[in-house]
Amino acid sequence: MNETSGKIPSMEDIRSARGRLGERVRETPVWHWQGDAIERAAGRGTQVLLKLELFQYTGTFKARGALLNALALSGEERNRGVTAVSAGNHAIAVAFAARTVGTTAKVVMPKTANPARVALCRAYGAEVVLMDDVYAAFDEVKRIEKDEGRRFIHPFEGELTVLGTATVGYELCNQVQGLDAVIVPVGGGGLIAGIACAVKQMQPRCRVYGVEPEGADSMRRSFAAGSPQKLERVDTIADSLAAPYALPYSFGVARRFVDEMIAITDDAMQGAMGLLFADMKLAVEPAGAAATAALCGPLREHLAGKRVGLIVCGSNIDLATFARLAVPHDPA
Repeated sequence: MNETSGKIPSMEDIRSARGRLGERVRETPVWHWQGDAIERAAGRGTQVLLKLELFQYTGTFKARGALLNALALSGEERNRGVTAVSAGNHAIAVAFAARTVGTTAKVVMPKTANPARVALCRAYGAEVVLMDDVYAAFDEVKRIEKDEGRRFIHPFEGELTVLGTATVGYELCNQVQGLDAVIVPVGGGGLIAGIACAVKQMQPRCRVYGVEPEGADSMRRSFAAGSPQKLERVDTIADSLAAPYALPYSFGVARRFVDEMIAITDDAMQGAMGLLFADMKLAVEPAGAAATAALCGPLREHLAGKRVGLIVCGSNIDLATFARLAVPHDPA
């Protein structure tokens, strides 16, 4: 595969990775979403199956890739610890992974990070360094990596990270047979690269769609250009999907297996947050509602009457922010 500098995960690799994770991560459930509300939103006869990764330890899928990286540390590396830079979910996952394998984490976050996410990092035992902005945060994590010798765990790039996310697709395909499509939220691309890799090997006829906010569509632009692209500006409420660029490995795996990239508005995510809360009683962050927004929006007619898996990727949002962002669902 020319676009990547690493190996494409095989089914043996993915099964082995799930075995290494074991009970350190949850096999999250799949729920068949039925009823008048989703039938009106997604179309009559469309079977909507939610892969509830928001019930994962740390509240998102990120725990899988972070933990695989942590499990691969040598004894000397465990003595030095790990580091990461993130506005939230990845930092939380790295803190969780470090505690799980018995090492330490020093995570760097911008001062604008949600206080609830900062608190969760600390609850998992991480030392949190707050910086003025994301650029200063990246400079600081590089300094920590160099000066303290901590292993840097990337939020979406690399073979172990993609192997971790592939276990989501592996579980889904074992839990649900005969899928026509799977819709996956896309930030940096690590989640969709792994899920698509697993799904296409297990259920080759299933189409895989990636969904990004219109204001953070680095992967869609990368697909169009044929190479990883960088955005000049990011503008979305979905901070978990706000990666400003794509990177070679995750882009290459995604390009190999993903059928199409879709963009949605922030308004669509807010509406999907309201629908998920009203009908499923799920309080998700905007990224967690992205797949629902895509199914009920740009993909509605195309997938009408199909058997569709939606990745509900995360729920790390405080009550006040959720109440401010979610648009109340009108059942009429």
